[in-house]
Amino acid sequence: MGQENQTVVAEFCFSDFPQFENGSLLLFVPLLFIYVFIIVGNFTIFSAVRLDTCLHNPMYNFISIFSFLEIWYTTATIPKMLSNLISERKTISFIGCLLQMYFFHSLGVTEALVLTLMAIDRYVAICNPLRYAVIMTPRLCAQLSTGSCVFGFLMLLPEIVWISTLPFCGPNQIHQLFCDFEPVLRLACTDTSMILVEDVIHTIFILTSVSIISLSYLRIITVILRIPSGESRQKSFSTCAAHVTVFLLFFGSVALTYLHFSVAFPPLLDKATALMFAVLAPLFNPIIYSLRNKDMKDAIRRVLGFQEGSMPLVANESSHTPVQRHISVNFKC
Repeated sequence: MGQENQTVVAEFCFSDFPQFENGSLLLFVPLLFIYVFIIVGNFTIFSAVRLDTCLHNPMYNFISIFSFLEIWYTTATIPKMLSNLISERKTISFIGCLLQMYFFHSLGVTEALVLTLMAIDRYVAICNPLRYAVIMTPRLCAQLSTGSCVFGFLMLLPEIVWISTLPFCGPNQIHQLFCDFEPVLRLACTDTSMILVEDVIHTIFILTSVSIISLSYLRIITVILRIPSGESRQKSFSTCAAHVTVFLLFFGSVALTYLHFSVAFPPLLDKATALMFAVLAPLFNPIIYSLRNKDMKDAIRRVLGFQEGSMPLVANESSHTPVQRHISVNFKC
């Protein structure tokens, strides 16, 4: 009898998007502009690193991988948001919802792992500069990058498979801007106490990554403060500042979105944090890694065909100690 009364949900409806006549076009245009900027900006960074030999080192290799992931990370959600803003039927199929959750979170986990690798790379470069080239070999970097991608995409499979087995019999309205674990699980016609388990799993992973990155940069800062050369110290701080800024943007928005342990947030705040996590954080990454990075700006100019003079040399490099010279080299092409 229970089976007869249950209607299997074939699609979900995003109920909180405004209707087209109620000003959704005003949201569509800026969101489209942001999406195009993210795609073009990250593709430019990825291409510059791959095509310019001056940037063929572990730090920029990880940045290029991060930029490549950002392209697909935003593509998993923003095009559907744009479609919902101009469509009368703001729906997504059950399979489409599962795929959106899988790719969005798999790419997010992979990005978190790449950010962790970037922190470890900077730790080795500054805290153990004499052995940096021996430790961070191209082979090891390729293995770490591949391992991050494989782990990121395998980690989410059990959760997605489990969700696909749950009964969904209505209602089918998702009160979020895209398919996410908690809003979808709340629609399941079964015990949803597993939401707390999801929160715990996310918390362990997030806190582990944050701890590794934070400890790495704290150690880096203490080493940088002991560098007697003001020029090397400034170069080190400038480079690490970009990484720390991206780290704070990414994990700050992640923490606001997923570390509230099923405590109900006001709907507007819930959507604002999701928007920051899925759209605004990726928007700033190309700006941080290009406009604030002279080597990256120079490489982009060379790739685009703008001719430059010779690369600037570090003044008074001969007066630096061997450790200072290695730290300086680790931040140059």
